[in-house]
Amino acid sequence: MAPKFGTSGLRGLVVELTPELIGAHVAAFVAACPTGTGLFVGQDLRPSSPRIAADVIATARAAGLAVTDCGALPTPALAQVAMAAGAAAVMVTGSHIPADRNGLKFYLPTGEIAKSDEAAILAALGTAVPAPAPGPLQHFPDAARAYLSRAVTGFGAGALAGLRLGLYEHSSVARDVLHDILAALGATVIRLARSDTFIPVDTEAVDPETRAQLADWCAAHRLDAVLSTDGDADRPMLADATGRVIAGDVLGVLTARLLGAKVICTPVSSNSMVELMPEFTTVTRTKIGSPFVIAAMEAALAQDPAAQVVGFEANGGFLLGFAATGPAGPLPALMTRDAVLPMLAPLVVAKRAGLGLADLVAALPARVTAADRLTDTPTEASAAFLAHLSGDAAARAAFLAPFGREESLDRTDGLRMGLSGGRVVHLRPSGNAPEFRIYTEADTATDAENLLRAVMAAVAVKSTQG
Repeated sequence: MAPKFGTSGLRGLVVELTPELIGAHVAAFVAACPTGTGLFVGQDLRPSSPRIAADVIATARAAGLAVTDCGALPTPALAQVAMAAGAAAVMVTGSHIPADRNGLKFYLPTGEIAKSDEAAILAALGTAVPAPAPGPLQHFPDAARAYLSRAVTGFGAGALAGLRLGLYEHSSVARDVLHDILAALGATVIRLARSDTFIPVDTEAVDPETRAQLADWCAAHRLDAVLSTDGDADRPMLADATGRVIAGDVLGVLTARLLGAKVICTPVSSNSMVELMPEFTTVTRTKIGSPFVIAAMEAALAQDPAAQVVGFEANGGFLLGFAATGPAGPLPALMTRDAVLPMLAPLVVAKRAGLGLADLVAALPARVTAADRLTDTPTEASAAFLAHLSGDAAARAAFLAPFGREESLDRTDGLRMGLSGGRVVHLRPSGNAPEFRIYTEADTATDAENLLRAVMAAVAVKSTQG
């Protein structure tokens, strides 16, 4: 799959992310978008990231920008420190996808680029002009300290005291700073499964082997929870004391409630429990991808600059759009996907209430989601399959017959089909990789999981038939 912009940045196979291609896109970004005081550059831990980061730095310096090399750090930490300096940023990461792929995430001094910025970058390809002299380069290896300080200030030094927390480190770029945050909040941290080989952890579609490992760790180490993130730490994974993973959009609901949010912006794929909660006065549904969530948040803030607005996605990435107050102090706005905030908030809420995470989740409205993906599915094949279903009510009825009768249809992003009995089936090609995403929703976890497996089997057959 040739490199292209997807739901979150430029992605492609490493062999196709050549110095020339990287240089062309970074030069176009510099030409088309404001960069403020310069460019901050970060990277994840996949093997190709140092080379690609070097290409980014060389191109930006050739354009005359002052470049700050932050090394390996979480994407939200890079965004936080760059925005504080009034600078643009580029994060070298493929997020949760395999190590044979990588990509770039672009940030303006005000935050993530929008879809309009992506269009401007593409239009500017090949138009960059080198500066008379290269821009200066400085190194900032401790850039993530501000990210740690933000968490400790907001939640308090003793917020997690008494908890035994497992930290599934794998190859997450956040593994060290997340350990330091948890320890600073008073938790006993058990470090688990650190890897020198990149592992593509998808927090939205956790494989059965990982789920079994989480349960084993909880039992063996008497853990209250296990925490982890995807490769660049903008998607959380939080499991309760039994090792059961809590869905990202449920973490979003719990975090939004703790912070006193009133306006929720979330994709159409997120759990519908958010509409059932009276604490939230406005819920806006968007297409999938943080640029669409941010656009909705910006629209809410344009209408009311004091709006207590947040965004979150089904993958758990949480965006804070207002200056909130945590249990111990301020939590400044950070309108980019963050993995740490939506894990800390539920843990702190549960501890203060004397509950386990499972009990905290059980008190929410009874709507449960499940998600997974079919890998190695060409985008063209999945798009053709969806186009057929979208345009033919009889074809949809035949496909859905084993699962229920269609009662509603939402084409905001893919096909989200509401079925009799309150069940939901949502089909969508991935915007980042040759994968087919499948989401289900029901009143119980068992029903949602069973529905997911049945729909995945049906899609695997139908999508290959054309």
